[in-house]
Amino acid sequence: MICITDSRTNPNWNLAAEEYLLTCTSEPVFRLWRNAPSVIIGRYQNAAAEINSEYVRAHSIPVVRRLTGGGAVFHDLGNVNYTFIDRKIEGEDTSAMFRRFTAPIIKALRLLGVDASLEGRNDLVIDGRKFSGNAVCVHGERVLQHGTLLFSSSVTDLSEALNTRPEKFIGKSVQSNRSRVTNISEHLPQAHRHMSVDEFIVYLQGNIAGSTGTFRGYTAQEKAAIDRLCREKYSTWQWNFGSSPSYGLNQSRRFPWGFVEVSLDVSGGLIRSCSIRGDYFFIRPTEEVENTLTGLPHSFDAVVSALTSLPLTDYFGPATADELAELFT
Repeated sequence: MICITDSRTNPNWNLAAEEYLLTCTSEPVFRLWRNAPSVIIGRYQNAAAEINSEYVRAHSIPVVRRLTGGGAVFHDLGNVNYTFIDRKIEGEDTSAMFRRFTAPIIKALRLLGVDASLEGRNDLVIDGRKFSGNAVCVHGERVLQHGTLLFSSSVTDLSEALNTRPEKFIGKSVQSNRSRVTNISEHLPQAHRHMSVDEFIVYLQGNIAGSTGTFRGYTAQEKAAIDRLCREKYSTWQWNFGSSPSYGLNQSRRFPWGFVEVSLDVSGGLIRSCSIRGDYFFIRPTEEVENTLTGLPHSFDAVVSALTSLPLTDYFGPATADELAELFT
């Protein structure tokens, strides 16, 4: 078994590495890795519906789509991610995969004195509170399962970054189920109460990889391939936002100068149709704004840039591009 502990904390690169190890290697893999603050969304989720866009934008938190299914999760350096890649067992369903690959994690935590268990299909919990969400992806005869291990993560940032109003979105995307969460560090016995996240990583290395694993880094060729995958796929707007399922957005807000209601249809990450209604005063037709926004990427930056180019006071009165762009996204 190849054992890799990554020092890079770039979420785009780390998720590119996951795809590379799954699709371009043949040996079993055990990997430990961490991301700087980021939101990681499931393969078929609507990115816009899963995040608190204002909080994510204000804190410059990247949003990255992964290969696997499941819901959106918040990562920071207090969270340790683990990955197993191995052969697919004939007839094994996803529930069996989750049992197979979470078993060594549960065993390691129990040896540490933490009463962890698998709950439902893919969550690891302590006293009914979730500390690990897991997801799986099959490629040919190989299966990848990865999961979070909240060790000393910021629960406040986790809650804020994923807190949004899903009712404003209408679509067929997979929505996340929010659970009560906890950090492993809160449940360590007295003997390990001062364990750091780095010491926790070392513990997992020794306990799970043991003497049977071959610890190694990446070759120059592997790094180059992952760099390319990171640049051409995992760092692109098209992958992270543009590949979201089609959806509609309905949102309204009362400003000091009037009430505005917005309805959008978004497909392929682009605004396909736009409707703006309200009781604001104008001297130019709103249809000109609708036509300007139609065809643009559904992102705050694209919308604010387009609105900045318009004489907004002619359309809405004393409106600003930023406040309107928040309404549209």
